[in-house]
Amino acid sequence: MKTDMDRKVRDFLGARTAKIFADVLAIETVGDLLRHYPRRYLKKGELTPFDELEVGDQATVNGRVKKVTVRSLDTKAEIPLTDVQKWARRKTLTKVVVTDGRRDLELAFFNQPWLATKLTPGTAALFWGEVTMFRDIMQLKSPGTEILDEEDLSEAEIERRARPFRPLYPATAKLPTATIERSVKIVLDSLDEGLEDPIPDLILRNEKLLSLREALQKVHLPDTEKDIRDAQHRFRFEEALVMQTILAQRRAVTDALNAIPRPRTEGGMLDEFDQRLPFELTAGQAEVGEEIFADLARPHPMHRLLQGEVGSGKTVVALRAMLSVVDSGGQAVLLAPTEVLATQHHKTLTKMLGDLAEEGMLGGAERATRVGLLTGSLGAAARRTAMLDAASGAAGIVVGTHALLEDKVQFADLGLVVVDEQHRFGVEQRAALSQKSGENTPHVLVMTATPIPRTVAMTVFGDLSVSTLTELPAGRSPIQSSVVPAKEKPDWLQRAWARVREEVGKGHQAYVVCPRIGDDVKNAADEEGEFVAGEEEKAGGKKQQARPPISVMQVAEALAEILHDLRVEILHGRLPAEEKDAVMSRFAAGEVDVLIATTVIEVGVDVPNASTMVIMDADRFGISQLHQLRGRVGRGRVPGLCLLVTDLWAGSKSYGRLDAVASTTDGFELSRIDLETRREGDVLGVAQSGRRSSLKLLSVLRDEDIIFAARHVANSIVSVDAELAEYPALRSFVRSALESETTEYLEKT
Repeated sequence: MKTDMDRKVRDFLGARTAKIFADVLAIETVGDLLRHYPRRYLKKGELTPFDELEVGDQATVNGRVKKVTVRSLDTKAEIPLTDVQKWARRKTLTKVVVTDGRRDLELAFFNQPWLATKLTPGTAALFWGEVTMFRDIMQLKSPGTEILDEEDLSEAEIERRARPFRPLYPATAKLPTATIERSVKIVLDSLDEGLEDPIPDLILRNEKLLSLREALQKVHLPDTEKDIRDAQHRFRFEEALVMQTILAQRRAVTDALNAIPRPRTEGGMLDEFDQRLPFELTAGQAEVGEEIFADLARPHPMHRLLQGEVGSGKTVVALRAMLSVVDSGGQAVLLAPTEVLATQHHKTLTKMLGDLAEEGMLGGAERATRVGLLTGSLGAAARRTAMLDAASGAAGIVVGTHALLEDKVQFADLGLVVVDEQHRFGVEQRAALSQKSGENTPHVLVMTATPIPRTVAMTVFGDLSVSTLTELPAGRSPIQSSVVPAKEKPDWLQRAWARVREEVGKGHQAYVVCPRIGDDVKNAADEEGEFVAGEEEKAGGKKQQARPPISVMQVAEALAEILHDLRVEILHGRLPAEEKDAVMSRFAAGEVDVLIATTVIEVGVDVPNASTMVIMDADRFGISQLHQLRGRVGRGRVPGLCLLVTDLWAGSKSYGRLDAVASTTDGFELSRIDLETRREGDVLGVAQSGRRSSLKLLSVLRDEDIIFAARHVANSIVSVDAELAEYPALRSFVRSALESETTEYLEKT
């Protein structure tokens, strides 16, 4: 359905101007132009004749320059206009007398002598500011100024430019804000009053929103601050409604798919596992477990996100879900992002299950299964065995990496897919696993240890049901965190290594984490994670030069002398799989005192005896990643210590991020701080693709109430009309959004 908003701007502005808009701002249609909203507004007073000005008014006047003088505030001497540029950094007063032809008005500009070269006698301009009185002379003190060309002096053009709120647009040198402003007004004046509105009339009334035509007028040509607020609120709701409608349609599609119900089986392995647990489930773990069991019992696929603090017990919740599926005759897959993590999960699940994981083996439980492991670096024989166990159903639970996605890997009856660290996998990878279950779609549980604010959960993960674990299991020890400014206070770094030695002396172990593996700066980003690029920062008058991030190899060489009598080893993603496995096994067994590693140990690694972590170049990591890394210590009954080493000086912006991490172990609070410091595109996941965030006014961090209201409306609409047949304008808008960059970030969730 074509509407006025779909018309080409060339129909209104001509081919030459339209080409500039298309080339510079990718604006081709009326809708593109009118939704290129002002980035801010220049607040002026009302256009007022000279003889109606009153002291205290915020006013705008239109006049011609009559006289200009510049004086030194130190010597009181008048400065020749030919010399004003030399006085740019000195105290001056520039007085400009302007006239409307009948009366004069004096303007006073402090420390802006260069204005004398712009506001020459005869120049026409608009001036705005507060009307004051000085020595019985009426003035505008340090007013705003806009010089007018002779062709701008029509009454209509002056009226437009003198509006109380002047829109300032995202612009470029080739397409200045004044050109955009004029173009918008031309198009607005040419449009019909009754535009097709993507927000249905009933919703406009219920939510007390402006109509599309009224909102466009007020966002581009406002008369009051309320006009701006009301218009922006309407467009934020519109953006949220389109997004939430897309997500509601996706949920409806998922709910319509067939899945084999996997109800909990009484007397199965799950019951046996629960009876053997050496601890009591937290209230949160039990509650989330029941939510998952209810989903699994439905004839439609579960699509749930499980988020929880580091150490909140997500693995136990996921294992109970997997056992429930295995009890019902199906299989479960756990997909991990790295081989180290997959191997760690395999060991953890096998250990937690005990003889329940020894089906067909001597000593295996009466009701048991097998836990398979499939990674890319397995030897041929082990790989063949793992694939046979998966295809035959002998392995009820299969843990693996991307190797599970290969076409050759098949399953007997795949009932549940668990994705760990969900943000590292795309929708295509989840779909590849789901297709291995034949006609019936498997249930899906995705997990993340990065706490997600509710607004982000409703957008980036809006097609998933969300469960949250906030309570930490009993027995977790507190973690003390401190920032170590190594350059500013080098003795603190020496003290950090002394603390490592002290902890090892008590029988504990330590991690030392580095941003990269070796000395190849070109390949500085490690396979297991990313770090924040080093930047120059100024603090306390000191300027810092960015340097390459420190590496595992550099630190290992330095510590070879400092910790020469301790058992120190290295771990990173480029080591052969057997070597990585051997190093982790030795560390877990207590045969290694200090492990120097990359972020390969960020998630899933569980060594209760590890009490200390030193993070080198901590400013190169994001807030959430630092929190994840810190969660590797304090996992037993030994208090944890995390030292954040940085070369930054106290007071810099990035140092403040480290202070925030050191000040709290609340992952949700840190997630909020982290997201507040990032751009919207980063939050939505589009920044790395080089694309712009499609949200122009809506903020997923700020506009929780709007997003929640739009989600409720979208659910109500889609529940009775999933194809939007009764809402053609909304359907057209949703289709356009799906065809553009609007949902690019959704494809990555």
